[in-house]
Amino acid sequence: MNPQLAIVLGLLAVSIAMFMMNKPRMDAVGLIMLTVLPFTGAITMRDALAGFSDPNIVLLGALFVIGEGLVRTGVAQRLGDWLIETAGKSETRLIGLLMAVVSTLGAFMSSTGVVAIFIPVALRVSQTTGAAASQLMMPISMAALISGMMTLVATAPNLVVNSELVRSGSEGFSFFSFTPFGVPILILGIVYMLFARRWLAAKKPDGSTPVQLVSLQDWIGKYQLAGREFRVRVKAESPLVGMTLAEANMRDDSGINVIAIERTRRFSKETFAPGAETELAAEDVLLVDVFSPGVDVHAACVRLAFEELPLTGAYFSDRSQQIGMAEVMVGADSTLVGKSVAGSDFRSRFQLTVLGLRHGRTVVGHGYLAEPLRVGDTLLVIGPWKKIGRLQTDRSDLVLLNLPAERSEVLPVQGRAWHALISLVVMVGLMVSGIVPNVQAALIACLLMGALRCIDLDSAYRSIHWKSLILIVGMLPFSIALQKTGGVELAADGLMALTGGAGDHVLLACLFAVTAILGLFISNTATAVLMAPVALAVAGELHASPYPFAMIVALAASTAFMTPISSPVNTLVVAPGNYRFGDFVRVGVPFSIIVMAVSVFLVPLLFPLHAG
Repeated sequence: MNPQLAIVLGLLAVSIAMFMMNKPRMDAVGLIMLTVLPFTGAITMRDALAGFSDPNIVLLGALFVIGEGLVRTGVAQRLGDWLIETAGKSETRLIGLLMAVVSTLGAFMSSTGVVAIFIPVALRVSQTTGAAASQLMMPISMAALISGMMTLVATAPNLVVNSELVRSGSEGFSFFSFTPFGVPILILGIVYMLFARRWLAAKKPDGSTPVQLVSLQDWIGKYQLAGREFRVRVKAESPLVGMTLAEANMRDDSGINVIAIERTRRFSKETFAPGAETELAAEDVLLVDVFSPGVDVHAACVRLAFEELPLTGAYFSDRSQQIGMAEVMVGADSTLVGKSVAGSDFRSRFQLTVLGLRHGRTVVGHGYLAEPLRVGDTLLVIGPWKKIGRLQTDRSDLVLLNLPAERSEVLPVQGRAWHALISLVVMVGLMVSGIVPNVQAALIACLLMGALRCIDLDSAYRSIHWKSLILIVGMLPFSIALQKTGGVELAADGLMALTGGAGDHVLLACLFAVTAILGLFISNTATAVLMAPVALAVAGELHASPYPFAMIVALAASTAFMTPISSPVNTLVVAPGNYRFGDFVRVGVPFSIIVMAVSVFLVPLLFPLHAG
């Protein structure tokens, strides 16, 4: 082993360790390695920056935008409604349809984005039909991962492997090269989940009556709001009249939080969620939340010249057309993680007020505004429906989980679902025909969605998952460095020695297993970057076709069913499904073995190892 290779392998080990610890973030690790690798002398800075000129990076960014257009126009909502109508009371039909729809949609957009879309869809299905949410979330994550095996553009590892093929002088895969493998695996996945879902705790309500859609009253009990909410009128002599909420500072001074204001206008009465700059006026009626323990509300009312008013249990329902309420989840990449609600300037940032917080199944009572937020936490928020609707399009920090029965979902762009679908069909048609390069087809679809007003520029930029793009760009130099220093050949020789001439199928199985196991510790994109050159090197030593080896790596990279941390797709469904680590191991490991067996059998049939 030459010194340069030793240094490159050492940096690779360091990057894997950082991936496993998740410190720093994955995209930061990519940037660090992109900067450090040229110092080894194995690659130049031009080599390190080559990823920024890779067409697949632009293609992936365009696919995020197209997926956002499908969300904004309500395509996912219509699919959810169709699922409920078509499945009826049959849970078998429901799971089959749900997995088929998720996998089909995921074939054309980010699997993480698909899961973020379908979590609330599945929750609505659960509430309407009575199916246990715990038995719907795992099928969603599994179908989203299988969607990566459907088309060339379904997931980043496919594009990485395809790029490596082109770089090695081969033609690359076609748009539907993956479909003959993805469809049988999806069918097996549906059949498997119909049995395996029995291994998941079914938290179904007693009786056969379907659960009604959650109401605002249900949330009051779920988040233990009773006894914390009070309604008061601001008297004319109150010292707070004329002050903004920021100036009044009732949170710090009195331990109370203003949730809503009822204000009498000339001809009407308006109820609205206030902001920090909202001025208090005499005769305003305030709905306040006591978030600090030991607060004497009656004493505070005397001191601030507030008149106490009765608060009925139907208060929120009566005003549901003016102010909304929703359950949201802290996402895997949220900037709120580690911060408290009060410390994150939540109200000013989202123009929503937090009413309650749950860590998993545990409700945080008094003091919830100072509690550090974690990935998967659920928050109960209140505010204008328009602001709540924005959470559907900007899922970088919060994922909209649930809306009450008092209000159906608000779409950012209504009546344009067919326009979005037409744009998608144009893209797929151009890719399949080969008239233009794939990246150009995706960009045409993006422009078409913009022209048809399915998406605007601000939403398009927000939809791009920059973290994923930077991770790919940062890890690609490793592939180049390992090739130039002989590391790829060394890995290929080791794999050949391990199989010991046991046969092509055994070699493919070993390659699949190594890729899948490596994917337990680092992202599947980084796994594809590292293993694709090894697969092609093995093919070269055997004087075999590179396609079956490249395909095996791509399929294995999407086989991330085994732990909740194997993929962000799995992480997102943990809280809504109330899953534990062992649930993924119990369900995911057997199916990963099934996928490996199917792949090793089918790949050589459709992509022969040796010509002629």
